Amino acid sequence: MRTKSLKKNKINVITLGCSKNVYDSEVLMGQLRASGKDVTHEAPAHEEGNIIVINTCGFIDNAKEESVNMILNYVDKKEQGIVDKVFVTGCLSERYKPDLIKEIPNVDQYFGTTELPGLLKALGADYKHELLGERLTTTPKNYAYLKIAEGCDRPCSFCAIPLMRGKHVSQPIEKLVKEAEGLARNGVKELILIAQDLTYYGLDLYKKRNLAELLENLVKVEGIEWIRLHYAFPSGFPMDVLELMNREPKICNYIDIPLQHISDSVLKSMRRGTTQEKTTKLLKEFRQTVPGMAIRTTLIVGYPGETEEDFQILKNWVEEMRFERLGCFAYSHEENTHAYLLEDDVPAEVKQQRANEIMELQSQISWELNQEKIGQTFRCIIDRKEGGHFVGRTEFDSPDVDNEVLIDASLAYLKTGEFVNIKITDATEFDLYGIPADIKIEA
Repeated sequence: MRTKSLKKNKINVITLGCSKNVYDSEVLMGQLRASGKDVTHEAPAHEEGNIIVINTCGFIDNAKEESVNMILNYVDKKEQGIVDKVFVTGCLSERYKPDLIKEIPNVDQYFGTTELPGLLKALGADYKHELLGERLTTTPKNYAYLKIAEGCDRPCSFCAIPLMRGKHVSQPIEKLVKEAEGLARNGVKELILIAQDLTYYGLDLYKKRNLAELLENLVKVEGIEWIRLHYAFPSGFPMDVLELMNREPKICNYIDIPLQHISDSVLKSMRRGTTQEKTTKLLKEFRQTVPGMAIRTTLIVGYPGETEEDFQILKNWVEEMRFERLGCFAYSHEENTHAYLLEDDVPAEVKQQRANEIMELQSQISWELNQEKIGQTFRCIIDRKEGGHFVGRTEFDSPDVDNEVLIDASLAYLKTGEFVNIKITDATEFDLYGIPADIKIEA
């Protein structure tokens, strides 16, 4: 028979999945702290506390499996008396709550993505409206995510996000500016704007695409030095954002724009609302309007009906476009999506082989682009010290997914969160090496 742990109530929040989940966990922890709760984020086993909240991801098979395994792990700890309570929230819980209750009944309670007040109540805390935008950030102190909208109105055939996050809802400009000001007071220098779809921002509130006006307001926030854009959609992109990016030094010359595929037949089946010709024209406009900008994209291979010819069209296009940053995933057949009605006819090993081919090609492109940076000097933000190096990033790199700049720690002491001019001395496919520009190294 299990015995109740003797630990004083301490809540450990575990976050799985994307930056939107990180943001949601931070809001949850901010609310808990305001109610006087002892809360921690992904604490090591010896100090993890007796109440566990798992913020799950339900996007694709691998993410779902990771979330289920994490739940089972903590249910097992609960049975052993190591922890007292296990709560589950997030996308997996939103999407599969009835199944989860049936299959893993030993979880104390399941909550969906919009049930924060209920989760807080279960944890003995009250939802405080006056804390709007206040969070307990989990990222390094120099950068933070700013979620400008929730949900998505796009009809993409392969995507389950609208099932888990609902319709697109923009946050008002005044609220986001206030949140940014609070982050800046706490030492944040880089804002990473996130949403399921940045390009849709403002349509519901202001009856127009209003990302540029939001950016005009955010650049005025004192202390914020970089603003980075994540997850734009290619159709209906507001071009005034590019003009602003080109003239406003605080807006990083960087955009994350998941394009998914380029073969017209696949794009049509994916319900992406664009074509190869339109997408190629858009990217050329990006590069003409903002010379030297870094474009990150994400691709899906192995979508139902993707032929070898479709794949070769995609591969040739990747070679032609020479993206600065690129990720590639094998298609995941998701229940209740439009594409689920199609036959998942590309074998798993073919999907993986195609993903590998794209990433090998991108690795070569990335190496060539990085070699061109040797000898150049870039303004970098220092994220952390790791082993014998300080680790920084240029404005062309987002945390966790892009290149890092490694600086020999024996050459100079650099503070986390400070901006330093770094001269690049060497480069690999996905990392740059450099020295502070004011240091002269004897030959």
